[in-house]
Amino acid sequence: MCATGDDQGGDAAAEGRAGDDSGLFSALLEDSAEDLYENAPCGYLSTLLDGQIAKVNTTLLNWLGYERGDLVGRRQFSDLLTVGGRLYHETHFAPLLRMQGEISGIALEMKTADGSRLPVLVTSTVKTGNHGQPLLIRTTVFDASDRRAYEEELLRTRKESERERERLQQLAATLQATLLPPALAGVPGLDVAALYHIASADEVGGDFYDLFPLADGTWGLFLGDVCGKGAAAVTSLARYTLRAAAVYDPDPAAVLGNLNTVLNHEYNGDDPRFCTVVFGLLTPEHGSHGGFRITLASGGHPPALLIRADGTADYVHTPGGQLVGVLQDAYIATTTFHLGPGDTLLLHTDGLTEARTAASGDRYGDEALLDFGRALAPTTAQHTVAAIRELLDTLGAGVEDDAAILAVSVPVPDREEQQ
Repeated sequence: MCATGDDQGGDAAAEGRAGDDSGLFSALLEDSAEDLYENAPCGYLSTLLDGQIAKVNTTLLNWLGYERGDLVGRRQFSDLLTVGGRLYHETHFAPLLRMQGEISGIALEMKTADGSRLPVLVTSTVKTGNHGQPLLIRTTVFDASDRRAYEEELLRTRKESERERERLQQLAATLQATLLPPALAGVPGLDVAALYHIASADEVGGDFYDLFPLADGTWGLFLGDVCGKGAAAVTSLARYTLRAAAVYDPDPAAVLGNLNTVLNHEYNGDDPRFCTVVFGLLTPEHGSHGGFRITLASGGHPPALLIRADGTADYVHTPGGQLVGVLQDAYIATTTFHLGPGDTLLLHTDGLTEARTAASGDRYGDEALLDFGRALAPTTAQHTVAAIRELLDTLGAGVEDDAAILAVSVPVPDREEQQ
């Protein structure tokens, strides 16, 4: 069947429209590609191998404030960089680009026409010919102003945070100092040494200790560890309650009983506060052997370590003593012993024995401390504390909690004094 004239005209018109659409589509593609290059959200430029600018897009020209004729064929890429950027380009950027054929994400600063600086991130690749020979360098430039502003704000915030942390650390250190005696009292016939090892400078620890005179030539000493939140307030209350209670009734069990009553009354209900503590009453003995009679009372505290002049060491057992502040009538364990010439008594909080060793990650433990004391025996208070300071330094980050150490020892008389 043959087509009519009208049909032939309609087909021709359709073919014409199809041809026009195809041409328009091609034109749009060409225009879009050119427009995408010129007005891309990033800067583009092409340079010869010597760095001379051969092509640059409108976006980069607008950022830098130049006309196209100011740059193309007249300037090199490195001319657009700051002094520091040019040095980096010559010593690092360009050599790496020649070796690798590509370098990306380099932070530089470009100079604008008015002399200001534009932070940018630069990526460059070397275009090669069919035989691998380098022809030109294509570079993409991203405006990093917002990123620079974010980094500067982040740095400012970090510095503020560091200053605030330093201020809080100073406050914590000052508060911690008020919770410890400025200096331990001197006791005739007794050597004394103490150590407070801070695990974290950001927090006020709950460990405390003291040594102070009582009536009739006796002396009181204590060492404890507050458990739970609000350590500073409880530490202060415990320390001054112990001193006041000892003046009223120096019996160690009575002293800890008074502290138990105060803590149980002040911190009961849904937010209990309690502590472990050991209190000792020291009474000089003026017989032929000298030294001190010591009565220790323990409220759930780790046992004291007694290091003897004969080279032995063992724990002073106070079994069954209960935490102070938990129960209305806590059981307080007591024991009495003689501290003679050459003997050393070591009190400590569990920050020492619960520290983790670097070798195995296990707790240091009571047995290790006992072996440590036996290796020191016989010793003195000063030597013992110095040795424990070295031990804590060795454990390093394994010391996760503050550790308080209080040691007392009876000096061995000189031969001249014995004569």
